[in-house]
Amino acid sequence: MTPDELYALLPTVLRRRDAEEGGPLRALLTVVAEQVAVLQEDIDRLYDNWFIETCDDWVVPYIGDLVGYEILPGIAAALSDDSSRGTGLPAAAVPRRDVADTVLNRRRKGTLPLLEDLAAAVAGWPARVVEHRRLLCVTQPVRRSAPETGAVRRGPARGGLVDVRSPAALDRLGGPFDEFARTVEVPRADSARRPGRYGIRSVGLHLWRLRPYSVTRAPAYCLDRDRACYTFNVLAIDTPLFTAPVPEPSSCHVADETNVPEPIGRRALAERLYDYYGPGKSLCVWTGDTVVSPRRIVAADLSGWRYRPGAGEVAVDPVLGRLMLPPGTAPADGVRVTYHHAFSGDLGGGEYPRPEPAPAGSVERYRVGPDGDDHHSIADALDHWQAAKRGHPHKAEAIVEITSNDVWADPGTIRLDPGDRLTLRAADGVRPVVRLRGRPGDDRPPALTITGPEDGQPSGATARVVLDGLLVTGGGVRVRGGVDRLVVRHCTFVPGWELRDQGRPVAPGAPSLDIAGSPVRAEIRHSVVGAVAVAGREGREPHRIEVYDSVLDANLREATAVGSPDGGTADVVLTARRTTVIGSVRARVVDVLENCLLDGEVRIDRCDQGSVRFCWLPPGSVTPPRFHCEPDHSGDPERVVPRFADTRYGSPDYVRLADTCAPEIRRGGDNGSEPGALHHLFQPQREDNLRTRLAEYTPAGCDAGLYFAT
Repeated sequence: MTPDELYALLPTVLRRRDAEEGGPLRALLTVVAEQVAVLQEDIDRLYDNWFIETCDDWVVPYIGDLVGYEILPGIAAALSDDSSRGTGLPAAAVPRRDVADTVLNRRRKGTLPLLEDLAAAVAGWPARVVEHRRLLCVTQPVRRSAPETGAVRRGPARGGLVDVRSPAALDRLGGPFDEFARTVEVPRADSARRPGRYGIRSVGLHLWRLRPYSVTRAPAYCLDRDRACYTFNVLAIDTPLFTAPVPEPSSCHVADETNVPEPIGRRALAERLYDYYGPGKSLCVWTGDTVVSPRRIVAADLSGWRYRPGAGEVAVDPVLGRLMLPPGTAPADGVRVTYHHAFSGDLGGGEYPRPEPAPAGSVERYRVGPDGDDHHSIADALDHWQAAKRGHPHKAEAIVEITSNDVWADPGTIRLDPGDRLTLRAADGVRPVVRLRGRPGDDRPPALTITGPEDGQPSGATARVVLDGLLVTGGGVRVRGGVDRLVVRHCTFVPGWELRDQGRPVAPGAPSLDIAGSPVRAEIRHSVVGAVAVAGREGREPHRIEVYDSVLDANLREATAVGSPDGGTADVVLTARRTTVIGSVRARVVDVLENCLLDGEVRIDRCDQGSVRFCWLPPGSVTPPRFHCEPDHSGDPERVVPRFADTRYGSPDYVRLADTCAPEIRRGGDNGSEPGALHHLFQPQREDNLRTRLAEYTPAGCDAGLYFAT
């Protein structure tokens, strides 16, 4: 309702009197109209909140209560805090799909496919249910092998020995698709001390926590052109290839290897090539613009590059993420590949959706791509922008957007004028790679240099730059001059600059982000960045570094993750929330460190300012006052130490906490989730909710156990 509509509701005598007095009543109704609009919007929203499909996340627990949906007490306490709504906890802890299907699931109680549906609805994890009773060794009844016809009828092979001539079956040994018979295990499947998997009453739910991420028609990296050796990963590292899951045909179907993000084995690729290979499937290979026929694909072991493909063959090793052509047949146009790798969550850039912030007003957009776009290089697009804004101040804001999964050359130094606003981003659905190379005659290490206005410019005439969705390798990012604000969103600055064999960094501890010059406010979100070096000057305002949901990886605990270029204390005001730091932190001041894993020495000069909350940091660290931090809170520094599944960048388990990590850390966040860059996944809440639902829907007399395949 507008102010005029409210004003028209008043009697004419009051409106006439108000006009004589100069309109104070009209001014008052203008303020009232704003609150009326808020109230009207809330009333309209109340209708949507009546239905589970359209209600807000915070309403889901209340609708669930109406149908008897019970949530865990710890989650209920966390949801009572309004601050938890902004973290996504309601959607993760109380899934609306599970609430909507509560009545239907109660009717399906006792069926195996229901357990898989529960895992998808409650935890968001693909699953396969296995009835372990059917895998137990039994003595075959004689009558089942001697029918009246006299012909030999084979009974179920549940007591036979392992067939060592079946390598494909041996590859599945111990996994969710294991078909070999086992002897009974006495412990219960849900035992806390020593769970037993194979029993008469045992049902296992195998879960995949890692998510598959696609890389579409990207160039493969050529290691040896003469021998035609390639890696799928453009960073020249071994990357295991994963299945792109296909939907199950019905709700009564039990998942197989094509329905879950399972690593692809060599035997599986050889036996079921057409399930995995081809456009739109788990992997595909192009030589030039031609798709390699499945008849030419050969699954092979390419470790050591000892295999020799035959004429016309293309050898693929899905375990290592390698491919090989016959020697001397490397195509001039290169090899392109589509594949899927695995990771824990949306972090560091990729083809996953990245909501683009709405630009203010009209913004010049320069598209960079191989064909059909305005420009064929980043440097060319930047040159056109520099030329267009001369004499046209309204063109000082621009977006340079890369539209393909190619490897792009070093754009050189990006020079910004006073008032410039530049966004260098990847288009939604692509992951471009910017490879930095040293310049002839330049002794400095390779870097993407961003230079702002020189000192002495008018006040407020500073520049701002946004890097969004890029993977930078071969060097770091260097910021100089009057860059008022630097935003890094969903990017990866490869820790250690570049990777060698087995993912070892070329320059461990080298800064991936080097800041010097006038004060800069750097904001890092959902990114993987190496060490951050900040050089301040006496008498100047300190830099501000803000890190959210990201990884700062100096490659070694002894290296400096945040500090000055010489490894000393950086003149910065540091803010970090939900961040994993590998390496030491040396800063002048902190605003707040919250829900962080600080795997390295932490030394803050000024301890009278700021706070540290719900973090893990090494004993002996010098910080402002700490609240509920480990191992101080538990008092057990020997046991409560972080254990990562892997700290090597490029691994599927990168910076994921191991299952053997102390529960004080795995549940040490402010809302019961783990601290660090994967805090937003709420893995403990998902697991707890799933265990509760399994206990509710598993028939009496059965023991249901959880087994994490990845």
